[in-house]
Amino acid sequence: MPLTLLSALRPQNQERLYDLYRELRSADDLSWDRRLDAWVATGHAVVSGAAGDPRFSSVRYPDIEAVSEELRPLARVLSRQMLYSDAPDHARLRSLLSRAFTPRAVAVLRERISGAVDEIVGRAVPAGRMDVVGDLARPLPLAVVCDLLGVPEEDRSLMSSWSDPVAAAIGDSRLDADGSRAASESMTRMLDYLRGLLTRDDGPPAPHTLRALLATGVEDPGQDVDELLANCALLLIAGHETTTHFIGNAALALLTQPEAADQLRRSPELIPAAVEELLRYDSPVQLLLRRARHDLDLAGRSIAAGQTVLLVCGAANRDPAVFPDPDTLDFQRPGGRHVAFGYGPHFCLGAALARLEGVVVLEALLTRLPGWKLDGAPPRWQRSLNFRGLTSLDITFTPGPRDGQGATPD
Repeated sequence: MPLTLLSALRPQNQERLYDLYRELRSADDLSWDRRLDAWVATGHAVVSGAAGDPRFSSVRYPDIEAVSEELRPLARVLSRQMLYSDAPDHARLRSLLSRAFTPRAVAVLRERISGAVDEIVGRAVPAGRMDVVGDLARPLPLAVVCDLLGVPEEDRSLMSSWSDPVAAAIGDSRLDADGSRAASESMTRMLDYLRGLLTRDDGPPAPHTLRALLATGVEDPGQDVDELLANCALLLIAGHETTTHFIGNAALALLTQPEAADQLRRSPELIPAAVEELLRYDSPVQLLLRRARHDLDLAGRSIAAGQTVLLVCGAANRDPAVFPDPDTLDFQRPGGRHVAFGYGPHFCLGAALARLEGVVVLEALLTRLPGWKLDGAPPRWQRSLNFRGLTSLDITFTPGPRDGQGATPD
C-alpha cells in the first residue's frame, strides 16, 4: 500500500512521526495522496515556495455550503479570519491587528510573562513535580493572550473550554458530526462573549491590549464588527494553542536529550537560538493548506485548478537538503530558515510573542528545576494532522525553596 500522510494519525506512528515524514520525502517531496485527495509536499523548497506563492489560495472552505451542516457555522467564521483569507482582505486584516504585536508592544508583555512563569514554577518547586503541559504550557499562553484581549481572569477558563473544540476541528479534517457541532457551538459562544467584551462600558481598556486597538474599529460604522470578532477569536485560539504545544514539545526534547539541556545551562546566551532550533525540531504547527487558483506547475508537477496542496512544515523542517543532520538538536546551526511559523505573507503574526514566551519558559525550566526527569507513563500526543502537542508531560525534580529562587542546576 502506498504511503499516506493519514498514517501520521496512528498512535504507533506519533513516536516515529519524523521517520514517517522521511519515508514520504524520500519517495517524493511532492506526491499525490489518493486517500486525502490532495498533493502532499514534504521538501523544504516546495513547502516554502508554495506557502508564499500567490498562485495558491489560503481559503480553507471555498464552498461553505458543501461542508456538513454541523460544521457550517464554524466554517463561516473561519472564512472571515486572516489565516484563511487572500489578498486584499488578508493584508487589510493583518494591518489592523499587527499593531498589537510590534516589538514595543511585545516588550511591554515581558514583565507579565516573567511574573506568570515565576508564579507557576514557584508553586511547583516545593513539591518537586509538575505536569509541564497542564501546569505551565496551557495556562501561561492563555493568560498572555487573554491579557491582550482584556479578558478578566475569572473568565479565562471559559476561553479554554471554547478554544479546545475549535482547535480540534481545525486539526482534524475528518471530524464527526458531534465534534463539528461542538466546535461550531463553541465558536458561537466565544464570539458572543468577545462582542460583549469589546463593547463593554467599564472604563478605558489598558493601552497595550487588543481591546484598546479594536475599540476604534468597533465604533467605526464602516468596520465589519463580525470580521473583527472572528479575528480576535483566531488570535485567542492560535495564540495559546500553538505556544502550548511548543512549550511541551521543547521541554520533552530537552528532557530526552539531557546533553542539550546541559549545554543551555552552561551557555544561557544560546537560549534564543535554542527556541528557533526547537521550533524547527518539533514544530507545533505541522501542516498548512493551500489550493491552486488555476492550473499551474509546482516542482515539475501539473497541479489542476482547485486542487489542494498540503504543506507539511514538520517534514520540511527536517529536510537534510537545508538542515544537515536534521534529527540532531544544534543550537548553533548555521543558515536554513525553518517554517514553523509559516512562510510568506501568512508568516505568523504572533511569532515575536511566541519566541519571547519560549525564552522566558526555557530560562525558568533550566535554572529552577534541578535534576528534572520524566515521571510516570510515557507522554502521549494529541491526535491531529495539523498540530503536534502533548496531552501531558509529568516530570520530577529536586524540590527547592517555596519561591523557587536560588535553585541551582545539577
